[in-house]
Amino acid sequence: MRPRRRATPPRVRAIVTDIDGTLTDERRRLDSEAIAILRRLEDSGVPVFLATGNVLPIALALHRSIGLSAPIVAENGGILYRRQDGTDRIERLARRSLALTQFRRLRRLGFDLRPLFTDRWRETEVALEPNVAPRVLAPHLRHTRVRVEGTGFAIHLMERGAGKVPALRRALAERHLTLADCLVAGDGDNDVAMLRAAGWAVSFASGSPRARSAADYVARASASRGFVEALKASSAVPGRGSIWRSDNARR
Repeated sequence: MRPRRRATPPRVRAIVTDIDGTLTDERRRLDSEAIAILRRLEDSGVPVFLATGNVLPIALALHRSIGLSAPIVAENGGILYRRQDGTDRIERLARRSLALTQFRRLRRLGFDLRPLFTDRWRETEVALEPNVAPRVLAPHLRHTRVRVEGTGFAIHLMERGAGKVPALRRALAERHLTLADCLVAGDGDNDVAMLRAAGWAVSFASGSPRARSAADYVARASASRGFVEALKASSAVPGRGSIWRSDNARR
């Protein structure tokens, strides 16, 4: 188990947050206080990056409803969305065709794999109901170009090399930031890499064992209530003894 790196957060310049189980409760209902905090951060000039395993249409609806301006990482890093010069731009960083090939092969091997309802909108991966443990599927993918990851809400088949971290690095670099500049919040195994790379990593009582191990701060509360607890504990909310840099103007 990796030891905690810091008891208190360093100066950070941006927020990176998962959505399901982080901005929502265990029933996937959005938390109004969590959303209010993100809006307050955005309005104060602190960019908020959404990094989710969900499809882009869902993430984009939330992004616009909150009023965020930073890029979105969707489909576990398979898609990077930006709005530049008044134009919506989508960069696909993984190939769904590879995941589909392995999905079909695993079904031929007898695995009862059921696509999520939202899988019909996925462009870079295959997302499945969590009725088969990823550790059971992983050996069958060992010598392929596809890996499996679980989020607690779904099982994802995705191209090796894709992930939230590579996509976030691209998005952050455009704003002259790195993950070391960020407070990162997440609850699933698919969040572990970005938590490990964060300037300050936050998870919750409801987080997976690997996510909790990767975090600098594990909230006592679960899911979105843990997110609110962690941001308040870090003094990250403007007007509460904020830790944010004074030069953190929106880029």
